[in-house]
Amino acid sequence: MFKVAMGLMSVGALFAATPAIAHGMEIGNDLERCSATARGPAVLVDVRGFSAATGTVRVQSYPATKAAWLNKGEWLNRIDMPVKAAGGEMRFCVPVPQPGKYGIAVRHDRDGNGKTDISRDGGGFSNNPSISIFNLGKPGVEKAAFYAGPGVTKITINLKYM
Repeated sequence: MFKVAMGLMSVGALFAATPAIAHGMEIGNDLERCSATARGPAVLVDVRGFSAATGTVRVQSYPATKAAWLNKGEWLNRIDMPVKAAGGEMRFCVPVPQPGKYGIAVRHDRDGNGKTDISRDGGGFSNNPSISIFNLGKPGVEKAAFYAGPGVTKITINLKYM
């Protein structure tokens, strides 16, 4: 009986030590985490094409699975901040839990009201897939998925407005 109890405790300790991928972490935009000396894993995201220097921008990372992609509460990390670059670009550092396949979604909420207005707000995704009103601006995960390596992976997302 003692051996069985010790074996179960060992299995429990093994599972406790295995890192789980946490969902829903609101983080700051720590660009140092993506610096030349950073180890990662992280994604350095250049977001281009802001139509106005107003409102807020949201950058969210997701596991690149159909079950998680763009589903409420399934995002890994979220950065929200004021827009500072009309017509220009902003840079974000998004850490990821481990090397693997991910997708990044960006929303420019031009009036900063926290609601998506398809006729005014802009958005974009990793790999810059085309979006339309027919898919409500939501591409499938296979179009947005990319591989983030053990270091810092660089991507560019071009915002689109309807």
